[in-house]
Amino acid sequence: MSEENKTVSVLGNAKDHFRSALSQELQSIEVPEWNATIYFKTASSFSVEKKILDLHSKGSMVEALVETLLVKALNKDGSRVFSPADKIVLMREVDPDVIIRVVSAIQVAKEEAKESLGN
Repeated sequence: MSEENKTVSVLGNAKDHFRSALSQELQSIEVPEWNATIYFKTASSFSVEKKILDLHSKGSMVEALVETLLVKALNKDGSRVFSPADKIVLMREVDPDVIIRVVSAIQVAKEEAKESLGN
């Protein structure tokens, strides 16, 4: 196999692996304070993670938590619960303990999914 074919094969395998991770069923967390069930995927792309990683690297942990909730909290149909316009309200008018609990549950489920996929 040529070097180019190996690269294509490795890239194809990497894409297949990620598609498999993205196709996992939605997980959920009950949030009684909001009278809601928040759904989420345990895998996400760099394009989804980029802003969160940027905020972490700048030390903006609170904003990173809220951004995580914005981009990862889903309805049962997979649509986003929150829009970018909700960021200020989430930061100023929503119980931070609940946000932390929801984001923590998403992160724990993500780590468990990584382990089950062998990552």
